Amino acid sequence: MRRLDGLLSWWKEDKRYLLLCKALLLALLPVLCCLVGSAAEGRSIGEVYLPASEWNDELFYYKQVESIVDFGYPLGYYGFNESHGLKLSFAAWSPVLVLPWIVWGLLFGWNLLSPVICNIFLMTLAVFLFVWLTKPTWKQMGVLTFLFCLYTPFVRYMLSGMPEIICISHLIVFYGLAMSYQRSERAGKLAGLFIISGLLTLMRPYMLLFLLLPVYFWIRAARRQGKILWGILGSGAVSGMVLLCYALIKHYFGAEYFHPLFFTDWITVFFTDGFGGGIHNFFSTLYWKGRDFYAHTVQGLRTGLASGAFFAGYLATMAVLLWQTAADAGKLRRTRGQMQEQEREVLRGQLTAEAHLAFSFVGMLFALLLMYKLTEGSKHLLTFMAVGVFVISLMETRFYKKAVLLGAVFAYLYTYKAVDPYDYQTPYVKAERQAQVEDWRLRFDAALTLTRDAAPNYDNVVIWVFNEQSTEGETMKWQLLYALPEGFGISCCQKDFVLQNFDDLNSRYIVAQAGAEVAQRCADAGLALLAQDEDIVLYGRY
Repeated sequence: MRRLDGLLSWWKEDKRYLLLCKALLLALLPVLCCLVGSAAEGRSIGEVYLPASEWNDELFYYKQVESIVDFGYPLGYYGFNESHGLKLSFAAWSPVLVLPWIVWGLLFGWNLLSPVICNIFLMTLAVFLFVWLTKPTWKQMGVLTFLFCLYTPFVRYMLSGMPEIICISHLIVFYGLAMSYQRSERAGKLAGLFIISGLLTLMRPYMLLFLLLPVYFWIRAARRQGKILWGILGSGAVSGMVLLCYALIKHYFGAEYFHPLFFTDWITVFFTDGFGGGIHNFFSTLYWKGRDFYAHTVQGLRTGLASGAFFAGYLATMAVLLWQTAADAGKLRRTRGQMQEQEREVLRGQLTAEAHLAFSFVGMLFALLLMYKLTEGSKHLLTFMAVGVFVISLMETRFYKKAVLLGAVFAYLYTYKAVDPYDYQTPYVKAERQAQVEDWRLRFDAALTLTRDAAPNYDNVVIWVFNEQSTEGETMKWQLLYALPEGFGISCCQKDFVLQNFDDLNSRYIVAQAGAEVAQRCADAGLALLAQDEDIVLYGRY
């Protein structure tokens, strides 16, 4: 009875009922934005159709999760130019990245709409937890709503089969928990920060930037207790385990990509050319990649080029974070002895979050320039900007001028200039495409034989001839591969690789563009034609 009375007292004194109302109210925001965004195009969420999308990464993510839900892992290899991992059958990216989708599929089943519904659910849950953990004022909730609505990549990626929302939702909860930890430093919250940032690092290695925040919290707490050495050793051990797990996952489960996913020559040159050569290469790389970055940014501002628009939005968000970090740091110095300690703690917690996120923005910018291809790496910046929306909304300012300025940048870049359908158009169902996918579902079921013995194996692999065009300039409708039976693997192979290694290929099946070079080579070699239509052909090699 006493415990119940204490719970009721806690609920009333902290006004948890009001906080619950705020959290539930703002949790509706992702759903409402998706509904309004779809309605503006005369569509509904239920009409989102992944085989109508032009983003081919979605195919790999979707089909791998489908196989994991049904069989535990794909029974055929996923890879590039017939590469595959040392163990099991995943593609180049960590399977941890799609873990929430796997759980969703096991609980509710997996179909073409499942990743979309799961994305919306994850964002809804993340927003709810963020409000519950940070306790924003009504004005701050208004700023968050304003920025969330103007940052339209939220809706585009929720209504997709891309895992960006998985990373974004985890980071939103991460920063909410970090701000809550600042108010009451409890071991459970610190453990939660390590778990979330550890999972994020296993998903994508640059997320290591966020693991540094709980490391800082642990060392800071240990220093107060006079045990700083234990804090350093403990946080270092946890971070080391996370990095070891990532290395093992990448080594054993990652298939080799067409080209390196990130470049480390700026590090290795220090060992091959000496310190002077390494320094020269470091700054040369920054200079030339920086010029390309600037050119993309200018083109994004002028024409709406997606990579340039992402760079411009990233720079604007980073500038606001750096600006506010400097302002809050100055305010803490100026008001020493004048502000109540509770207010200073709130400001100090906000400053820590702003400073760490600003540091992460700068770190990711250097990583992009040194280690990634600019156009392919640009979409990774969207996650940083998304969590920036939430941290910036909590800034303690009088008129929120910086938030309004950032909202105007978002509106210009991601609404007014967002005209390229490839990057910004949500894929909705088209009767012709849907009918063709269903037709090929029947064709594949009749023609393909799934071998469960000694799986994973190449008997269960379909080669997708990547970017081959017919004589009329038609590119293969790879979206029809969504119709492949569950369990089959897909090896995305370049045309030249297939032709040069035609007699030594391992995969049992080939799907190629009708009337193009690979299809003709298959016919000339006498391979069995298993199915065809006016767009693609399916051959069996043995």
